[in-house]
Amino acid sequence: MNPKTAILGFGNPVRSDDGVGCYVIEQLQQRADLPAHIHLFDMGTSAFEVLFKLAGHERFIIVDAVVNSGEPAGTLFRLPAEAVEAAVQDDPLVFLHGLKWDQALAYARRILRDEYPDDITVYLVAVDDTRLEIGLSEAVRAGGHQVLELISNECFTASERPSSVHG
Repeated sequence: MNPKTAILGFGNPVRSDDGVGCYVIEQLQQRADLPAHIHLFDMGTSAFEVLFKLAGHERFIIVDAVVNSGEPAGTLFRLPAEAVEAAVQDDPLVFLHGLKWDQALAYARRILRDEYPDDITVYLVAVDDTRLEIGLSEAVRAGGHQVLELISNECFTASERPSSVHG
């Protein structure tokens, strides 16, 4: 049986490449045959309210942009469990409209308590451009599609996978 999975896309869709997490969620929302155990959350505009909806999920998959990584735009990082746990802040200072993935996990841990899952995966896509602009660069869009392929392989059975996840 597949675990009940929450996929969370972070970022600001009007800040160019910072919106890659929201882009991945948009692409997955277009699937009419999304498996019932997969739940999608756009954390770009209503992050704090969404945290309360995560109760009962056994797995979190998080997608966000990362600046100043030292790698070319579009480079994909998959954080190991130890790095995810080390990044969670015990008492993060946040602005409610600018919640980042590590801050969200800190609050989710406090809100969910015993329901906070052990199975958490974080995908970060390197970005250079966070100007006030709608749309992703080609390199970051390609990084987003790499994330879609990895999520498809991790979360969907062979019969649930689309022949191509390129939107």
